[in-house]
Amino acid sequence: MAGASAGIGKAIALALSEEGAKLAVLSRDEERITAAAKDIADKTAGEVLPVVCDVTDKKRIDAAIAKVNSRFGVIDILVCNAGGPPMRRFEQMADGDWDAAYDLNLKSTIRLCAAVIPAMKKQKWGRIINVTSIVAVQANETLILSSTIRPGVHGLTKSLSNEFAQYGITVNTICPGYTNTERLVELSVATAKATGVKPERIYDGWKQNIPAGRLAEPEELGYLAAFLASEKAAYINGVALNIDGGFIKTI
Repeated sequence: MAGASAGIGKAIALALSEEGAKLAVLSRDEERITAAAKDIADKTAGEVLPVVCDVTDKKRIDAAIAKVNSRFGVIDILVCNAGGPPMRRFEQMADGDWDAAYDLNLKSTIRLCAAVIPAMKKQKWGRIINVTSIVAVQANETLILSSTIRPGVHGLTKSLSNEFAQYGITVNTICPGYTNTERLVELSVATAKATGVKPERIYDGWKQNIPAGRLAEPEELGYLAAFLASEKAAYINGVALNIDGGFIKTI
């Protein structure tokens, strides 16, 4: 479980642990991932291994996968998750910003999938869940890095689902909408600086545009991921599921 120190990633890890999964939780921040692992283990009495890993670094991914394999054996469930890139518009971009977003949100997913699929093929069972964002299906000009890079994860997901379904491997994407996390606080502060509107008014505006009239809670993403990882979801493959309270209007 990558990106599991807080927010949606931690909520997914908690939900999987509640279902009895043995977990390895990854983050580049040692202090936060150690604390998150302890919190999850305390709440579920599950086995949770904290692993320090920067998913933009292939050597560190390889080392993390080797550590998890040594502890637990074959990885049955992979959840690819990482923090979102900065909130910026096109003309605010430097060339390196595109490379950083690609490494963080797409190339990391490619590398993590490449690391686990061979063993999943051999055992003829596996679950891969990629976490993106609703901007992957409805672009946002203030989040142009996410709007450009994250759709690539959807293309990867669909391609992998087609190629590896014959081995009992499903590959799906979860697309969170506005969710009550640290990331949303960051976006509200950035929006406030850009517009002069107070963060609480920004939150009110988001809620008004969501038919459900509220933000998602991280645990709601966790419930969905736990279902997709289960045997009961064996025929759900290659889909991108919006979990957004009805925000996206496309059919």
